[in-house]
Amino acid sequence: MNQDELIVLLQDKSEKAFGILYQQYSRSLLGVIQQMIPNTDDAEDTLQEVFVKIWNGIDSYHPSKGRLYTWMVNIARNAAIDKLRSKGYNNSQKNQTADKYVNKLEDENDWVNKIDVIGIQSFVEKLPEKCFKIIELLFFQGYTQQEASEELDIPLGTIKTRNRNCINDLRKLLKLS
Repeated sequence: MNQDELIVLLQDKSEKAFGILYQQYSRSLLGVIQQMIPNTDDAEDTLQEVFVKIWNGIDSYHPSKGRLYTWMVNIARNAAIDKLRSKGYNNSQKNQTADKYVNKLEDENDWVNKIDVIGIQSFVEKLPEKCFKIIELLFFQGYTQQEASEELDIPLGTIKTRNRNCINDLRKLLKLS
């Protein structure tokens, strides 16, 4: 089944198509979520929420605006950010032991090795350094554009422009492959 047929079946609310979608994309989307939420249980809960959002929002997906996978990655990333910002998640994190914080810091420092979970590490590494830094902050560390602006000490408008240009450069690299 090709992607266009899958999209049509999903929009027709075919449970079989949903099963195929889950089978094909759940590992990749879980990898995206785990970049920001290292706790396996929390990441898997977020993944379930993501697939519910995909199922309920599939009518808002339009192939002319981008690939299905890119659309789903954005949903996963936004759900992970929402989870991280939620009051319940923040309260649960306050109760972690010091060992968990040490492990979390070590894991976060190893994020570059995890990028390959979704198979784009080699493409991101081909981008200019300024693009690599912006993509790292916005997409792999879950920063908002405002936070990235502050972190890199670059005006917000410049971050927005560079982000758009860098994503376009990444798209070109992916199309060439």
